[in-house]
Amino acid sequence: MHLLLLFFLLRRLAESAITGPKAMSSLEGGSLTVQCRYSPGWETHVKWWCRGAAWGSCKFVVKTTEAEKEVKKDRACIRDNWKNRTITVTMEKLRLSDADTYWCGIERFGTDYGVQVKVTIDPAPVSLEETSGSSAVTSPGSNSGGVFLKVSILLPLISAVLLLLLMVASLVVWRMVKQQKKGASAPGGHQLCKPEPAAD
Repeated sequence: MHLLLLFFLLRRLAESAITGPKAMSSLEGGSLTVQCRYSPGWETHVKWWCRGAAWGSCKFVVKTTEAEKEVKKDRACIRDNWKNRTITVTMEKLRLSDADTYWCGIERFGTDYGVQVKVTIDPAPVSLEETSGSSAVTSPGSNSGGVFLKVSILLPLISAVLLLLLMVASLVVWRMVKQQKKGASAPGGHQLCKPEPAAD
């Protein structure tokens, strides 16, 4: 019973030592910035960002080395602002596979303090250029809603024009065939049968 109470007290202390958003989301190819705040007294401690739902086996992505110095590792960077007591983590060039549970934490003697952040990455919207065979993709900050609106209007319009052209072409071909048949059977036109030899 006492151990359970001690566990809850330690957990509550850890939660008050560092806070952050419960969940964040961004678009594939874009970036994501997470800010975590910590209590006074933890300024000089190393701060970190790690990946993995299980607290004990979470893998460090990036760690601070000193105040105000941005530390970059692969596509992630971290900065510790001692004055505001904020840890800022930025992940760049996001991939769908970056979606996971992460932790914003403070290194200390014993068990570190940390707060869990669920990160979701949504697929980047496909632009009109990409549907026509180009490899261009709309940027995460662009007005992708406008592109989808244009595509939803243009595709039916193009389809209707192509259908109309097909119908006109079919009508022209049908009339040409009909005129050829009519011309072949008309008097003075091409003869369909060989003439019979004249009787003597």
